[in-house]
Amino acid sequence: MPLARIEIPAGKPAEFKQTIADVVYEALVEVLGAPKNDRFQIIAEHTSKDLIIDPTYLGIERSADALIIQITLNEGRTTDLKKAFYLRVANDLHTRVNVWKEDVFLNLVEVKRENWSFGNGIAQYA
Repeated sequence: MPLARIEIPAGKPAEFKQTIADVVYEALVEVLGAPKNDRFQIIAEHTSKDLIIDPTYLGIERSADALIIQITLNEGRTTDLKKAFYLRVANDLHTRVNVWKEDVFLNLVEVKRENWSFGNGIAQYA
């Protein structure tokens, strides 16, 4: 726990991808209290035909560089912690790789602890 899926527009350099992964991991550990070294991330690139993000939903103006970060994690964090996490990721992506805050779509998917197996066919948290 957690598992991060980071969906980005195609053509970004390796250092961009690495920084996004680092920002997400650091915020998970420092804000949401994920264990250190518990780093499981998938970064996928998509063309504009495969990464469809509404450019104006909820009155937020998004660019063609908008990205989606979806994180599956154990349930139980407060709304305030989640809000702090969202803000931290958006701010850090803006500061470190110049991603517009408007372009950062985040989604947390909470699951029960028994929904994980980290290997050997064992539910380590159950």
